Amino acid sequence: MLQFSKRLASKGLKLTFAITRFISKSFNVVPECSGGSAVEIETISDGYDEGGFAEAEGIHAYLKRMEACGSKTLTEIITKRRSSSNPIDCILYDPFLYWALDVVNKFGLVGAAFFTQPCAVNYVYYLVHHGLLKLPIVETPVSIPGLPLLELKDMPSFIYVPGQYPAYFDMVLNQFSNTDKAHFVLVNTFYNLEREVVDSMSKFCPLLTIGPTVPSFYLDNRVQNDKDNDLNLYELLDPSICTNWLNTKPERSVVYVSFGSMACLSNEQMEELAWGLKQSNFYFLWVVRASEEPKLPKQFIGEIVDKGLLVKWSPQLEVLSNKALGCFFSHGGWNSSIEALCLEVPMVVMPQWTDQPMNAKCVEDIWKVGIRVRVDEDGIVRREEIENCIREVMEGEKGREMRKNSKKWRELAIKAVSEGGTTDKNIDEFVSKLTNFKQQLLI
Repeated sequence: MLQFSKRLASKGLKLTFAITRFISKSFNVVPECSGGSAVEIETISDGYDEGGFAEAEGIHAYLKRMEACGSKTLTEIITKRRSSSNPIDCILYDPFLYWALDVVNKFGLVGAAFFTQPCAVNYVYYLVHHGLLKLPIVETPVSIPGLPLLELKDMPSFIYVPGQYPAYFDMVLNQFSNTDKAHFVLVNTFYNLEREVVDSMSKFCPLLTIGPTVPSFYLDNRVQNDKDNDLNLYELLDPSICTNWLNTKPERSVVYVSFGSMACLSNEQMEELAWGLKQSNFYFLWVVRASEEPKLPKQFIGEIVDKGLLVKWSPQLEVLSNKALGCFFSHGGWNSSIEALCLEVPMVVMPQWTDQPMNAKCVEDIWKVGIRVRVDEDGIVRREEIENCIREVMEGEKGREMRKNSKKWRELAIKAVSEGGTTDKNIDEFVSKLTNFKQQLLI
C-alpha cells in the first residue's frame, strides 16, 4: 500500500498512509518515508494499542474490536481533516477491513478497495462468497474460467482444508460483502501476468490492475527517491552484512531463503530444511527470525561456516537484485513472489497457508518461473526433496527455462508501469476520476 501511495503521489495526489498505533510504535521507519516522500503517516486504533494482536484473546476477538475502534478513529481522522486545507476525498482500503467502506459512505467520499493478493486468489474467494463455487469441493480437478484445472492442493488453504482458521476464512470471504458499493476495485498485479483471470473476474467485478507495487528504482525508475519499502516490522540491521557477503560470491551461485514475517515451521521441518540446504552444497543466505532460531539443529551453524550466512533480517530487494542470487527459496507469499518475478529470480516454493498454495501453482505451472516442493505423507518436505529442487533450479534444464521466463516477466512488469503501460494507464484513470470527483464537490 505504501508503494502504491508513492506512485499516486508521483501523479500529483496528496497521500496519507494510515497504520495502527501499535504497528507505528514497533515499525522501523526509514527516514525518507516521513520526510523525503509526499506520503504522510497517520495512525488508527485496532483496540490493542500497547500489545497489538498478541494482546487479543484470538483472531475473532481482534477483528471484532478492530472494527469498532478502527471505525471510530478513522472517523476522527476524516472529521479532523474536513476543516483543513487538505480534506480527505478518498479512502483506499484493504478489503480485509471491509468496514472501512461503511465509514467512507457515511461521509460521501470515494471508496477504493485495494486487493493485495493476486487476482487468481481474489477470484476464487469471490466465487465462493457468491455461491458460484460450492464448498466443500468434492470433485477435482476444479475448472474456473481464466485458470488452469486445479487440484485441491492448488487452492487457497482455507478452501482445501475446510474449517481451518474459521475467523480468517470469514475475513477473506467478507472482502466481497460490500465491494459492489466501492467506486474502484484495484488489484496488486499487472494485466499481462494474469490476463485470463483478470478478464474473467472483470465480467463480475470491474477492476483495475495497478501493480506490481515494487519500488520504482527496480522497474521504471520514474518515481523519485523510491528505492526501498521504507517500513520494516523487525529490527533494522546493517544491510551491508548481506550485500557484502553476496558480493564475494560468484554470479548466480547463492540460494536466498526467507519465509516472510508470519510463517512458523515445525522443529522437524526446520531440521529438514537446514540439512537440505547444506546437502545442496550451494552458498545460501537464510533469514531466520529470532523465534525460529531455537529450532535449528544444534550442530548446524558450526557446519555451514564456509557456505551459509544466517541473519534475522535482510534488505530483500537489495538481495534479490544482487547478481550472486541464483534462486529464491520462499513460502510463496505474494509480495515475495512478485518481487522475485520482477527482479528475474527463479524460485523454489514451499507454501504454508492462505494464498500461498495458489501462488505456488502459478509460479510453477502458469508463469513457469519456479518449482514447488513435494510434501510427504507426514506433511513434511524432506531434505532430499529440498536438495533436488534447489539443484533443478540452480543447474538443471528446467532452471535454464525458468531464467528465460523470469526475464520475460520482468520485461512485461517494466512495460506495465512505464508510461503508456496497462498499469500506468489504470493509475492515470484512477487519478483522473478522483480529480473530477473533487471538482464536482467544489462546484
